[in-house]
Amino acid sequence: MKPTIYSLIILLMFLLGTPVHAAKQNGKPQGISKQQAMNIAQRRHPGRVLAIKNKGQAYLVRIIDDGGEVHTLLIDAQSGEVIRR
Repeated sequence: MKPTIYSLIILLMFLLGTPVHAAKQNGKPQGISKQQAMNIAQRRHPGRVLAIKNKGQAYLVRIIDDGGEVHTLLIDAQSGEVIRR
């Protein structure tokens, strides 16, 4: 009887702990990917992405449009919000 109870307790601990682990990566909540940041930036300024860099809490995205103008956007890495254009 006791091994069954212990097995159930261990199983419950595992099942309850899994969603918390799946929602975090390296102890931090997951945000947007580089690809998502590029897509957000290109919706603001259609063109070719020249560079994308992870700047800690944000992505720095550079885009050149069809007219040759370069646009630099800062995209929040958690929310996907455009911080600066």
